[in-house]
Amino acid sequence: MLDRSITAPSDLADRAEALLRLPLLPLIHQAAEAHRRHHDVDDIQKASLLSIKTGGCPEDCAYCPQSAHHKEVGLQKEHFLNPAQVLAMAQAAKAAGAERFCMGAAWRKVRDGAEFDAVLDMVRGVRALDMEACVTLGMLEPHHATALAEAGLTAYNHNLDTGPEFYADIIGTRTYRDRLDTLAHVRNAGMGICCGGIIGMGETLRDRAEMLAVLAGFDPQPDSVPINALIPVKGTPLGHLERVKPVEILRMVAVARVLMPKARIRLSAGRAGFSIADQILCFTAGANSIFYGDVLLTAPNAGLSLDRELFDTLAAVET
Repeated sequence: MLDRSITAPSDLADRAEALLRLPLLPLIHQAAEAHRRHHDVDDIQKASLLSIKTGGCPEDCAYCPQSAHHKEVGLQKEHFLNPAQVLAMAQAAKAAGAERFCMGAAWRKVRDGAEFDAVLDMVRGVRALDMEACVTLGMLEPHHATALAEAGLTAYNHNLDTGPEFYADIIGTRTYRDRLDTLAHVRNAGMGICCGGIIGMGETLRDRAEMLAVLAGFDPQPDSVPINALIPVKGTPLGHLERVKPVEILRMVAVARVLMPKARIRLSAGRAGFSIADQILCFTAGANSIFYGDVLLTAPNAGLSLDRELFDTLAAVET
């Protein structure tokens, strides 16, 4: 469903595309300067991500193994976790070094009832642990956003996934306008917006530029921007694609930093294939958050042992 009324701001899209095409070293230098102006370069937030309800999603997102449309994936559907289970995992994540706890449910949209009430309890519990709390639950109505805000939710994640022109090639069950409406409800409720996208789905460089332009055109801009690389999963429509090279994520991180200098740029899905040097380059170019742990919802992540090695590498050398 392509909504022709949604277009990326052309001036921002042109600027984003020009930045994406720059020689790599000048681009990294420009992004690093923007990063230093607005952030402590040693501040790299560790976020942990948990699937609180896995599989059976009615959406048809071409990249997602949790879609009920992609029956060949063979994902084991899991029932909704209870708050006690989730909060025990949040406590373990905090003990491992995580500062932000993110919870995702494979829902098309939030519905009133016991499960949403349980999510509110989870949010209260995570905040009581002195951690940031983020959820991604699909589409929201204004009263859901208000309830989440009153429970203390730090931020709501709702990604654009890609630019408006390419969107209909990836998703047919939810429009770009639906996504923007949910983000507006989140902002109106006073919560932070966590909103980014995925590269490596067959999009053009212009599509990537247009996604960044839509994000940078928000007023105010998103509080955090996850940059994801497609993890091709056999059985999904995009399962045959090759993984993007780390340098493509590096360019996206750098341009996101230049266009959205105050946002927290999150080096997200797809990082499992990156070397420590690849990740340090991304931090140099403005990334200042990673998802920390062995699993991202249903996809493998870098793993705690490798992440500890990464942060040991970043630490000061003791004499």
